[in-house]
Amino acid sequence: MNAATLTYREAMRQALRQALASDPRVFLMGEDVGRYGGCYAVSKGLLEEFGEERIRDTPLSESAFTGAGIGAALGGMRPIVEIMTVNFSLLALDQILNNAATLRHMSGGQVSVPLVIRMATGAGRQLAAQHSHSLEGWYAHIPGLKVVAPATVTDARHMLAAALADPDPVIVFEHVMLYNAEGPLDAVDSVPLTGAAVRRPGRDVTLISYGGSLPKTLTAAEQLAGDGIEAEVIDLRCLSPLDDATIMASVRRTRRAVIVDEGWRSGSLAAEISARIVEQAFYDLDAPPARVCSAEVPIPYAKHLEDAALPQVDGIVAAARGVLGRG
Repeated sequence: MNAATLTYREAMRQALRQALASDPRVFLMGEDVGRYGGCYAVSKGLLEEFGEERIRDTPLSESAFTGAGIGAALGGMRPIVEIMTVNFSLLALDQILNNAATLRHMSGGQVSVPLVIRMATGAGRQLAAQHSHSLEGWYAHIPGLKVVAPATVTDARHMLAAALADPDPVIVFEHVMLYNAEGPLDAVDSVPLTGAAVRRPGRDVTLISYGGSLPKTLTAAEQLAGDGIEAEVIDLRCLSPLDDATIMASVRRTRRAVIVDEGWRSGSLAAEISARIVEQAFYDLDAPPARVCSAEVPIPYAKHLEDAALPQVDGIVAAARGVLGRG
């Protein structure tokens, strides 16, 4: 591994270290973030470096420590709350939805909640039905929250700083299958908190993805290129607010779209994006938008069944060929 290549985990750790070192108001709190080093080892070593005041192990009560984070943010701190896995965040949903997301509005703009909540999300590690959810679309549905899903090493390294600089609450979703992924750390000083990124240019079909599905989508684009199909790949990066301008510009150019979303198909983020494409670019389309989503079942434990339930490269390729009339 050369100096310019990091794992996603290492990039997140660097981002945390920089945030803690550069601003005394920043602290990290959550279950097992300190002595254990984090469930996915993202915060390993930070307790020894910054001490118990800055790296705070909490009781097993998501509602309590998320509420404490909101209170700290109201008091002028810059807390980073780590929720071990996205399904546990449901225990803190009242705090996130009714307090963090609404206090600016309910106070008439008098207070802000500069809180960052990090969550592991997604399936692929055989963690079965209770620890394999992709609930990003739920949180993107809540007014008052910004929702981001860094999918590259560079975004993982730099999006946290942008989130901490925002005066309102930001949810950061980290896909569990990305932590071990290696990639180049681009020589940039910052990454915007909003806006999609075109990860691969193309002219024949737009593939729209985010988070843990992005590597699969890029692999599908490579396979399609072998058949002479040039797919443009858009990484949403920010799920709320969505970057309609980038999406529509691509779809108007390629005239076809496939949305890849690890969430369930019904009521999904993919459904929202599909609806926006139809509303804003209907007369530019040569085919209806297609969606590749997870099966609407609790995620199975058995590896072959888990793989069958999730979006995979073959399904993305088939959907792209389908909207091109080559299925």
